[in-house]
Amino acid sequence: MAIPESELILNKDGSIYHLNLLPDHISDTIITVGDPDRVPSVSQHFDSIETVIQKREFVTHVGYYRGKRITVISTGMGTDNIDILLNELDALVNIDFVTREPRPLEERIALRIIRVGTSGSLQADIPVGSHLVSEHAVGLDSLMQFYPLVETGLEVEVARGIQQSLQLDYRPYCVRGSDLLREQLGVGMVTGNTLTCPGFYGPQGRVLRLDLRLPNLIEQFQQFRHQSAEGEFRLTNFEMETAGYYALGRMLGHEVVSLNAIVANRASGEFATNSEAIINDLIIKTLDRV
Repeated sequence: MAIPESELILNKDGSIYHLNLLPDHISDTIITVGDPDRVPSVSQHFDSIETVIQKREFVTHVGYYRGKRITVISTGMGTDNIDILLNELDALVNIDFVTREPRPLEERIALRIIRVGTSGSLQADIPVGSHLVSEHAVGLDSLMQFYPLVETGLEVEVARGIQQSLQLDYRPYCVRGSDLLREQLGVGMVTGNTLTCPGFYGPQGRVLRLDLRLPNLIEQFQQFRHQSAEGEFRLTNFEMETAGYYALGRMLGHEVVSLNAIVANRASGEFATNSEAIINDLIIKTLDRV
């Protein structure tokens, strides 16, 4: 059945609504960054650039690195933007824009989506300057209240444990990322479990002029532990997108991994003076491994 125009919105040139991209504009390997100004920090390493497109906060460069075609695209901040990004990237490869129908199951394409972003460490033993690959992500946002995400037993247990620990009125969600990409790209990195927060200040325990509803929020994040047959689960770092990536990636059938440049440590109160160098090192490491 054809998808109505109100649901699959295309621009006058036939491109997808927010990203402003046509199916030929993207490769099967996609690096994503939050900051639009960081896109050229990635593409400057390309051997050549074939496509440059911008609409709103979504900036896309497509080019070649050591003979491999790679897309780099900025997302802006928050899982609301990741909802747009993942759905529209999937539409570009798995919906026929002429018939407006999803491609048959046997023809569907699995993208490789690699988030390269900054993050803050929750634990004293993960210092500023580290590179961390997210094994699981826990979402404190509400995005999965609107999708039929299926979680494993461990994921449900972790999410319920965090709900009880923080005395939340809702259950967070927990999702494991791509094992394939983590093993390929995360060699030598810290492996962690990332907390995705729906904001930068209160949800991450920062106090400026507003007090927190949960005054010991950071300590609760740091102290959370869940014991299972797979070992001890603790929260290692936090940011604002990874859980949305992992959940939508699972449901849509894409390989997704989050690579984090640790630029702050909330246990020590330290913030990196060389944050751009830390993220640039991660960019080069990622490009060399894709």
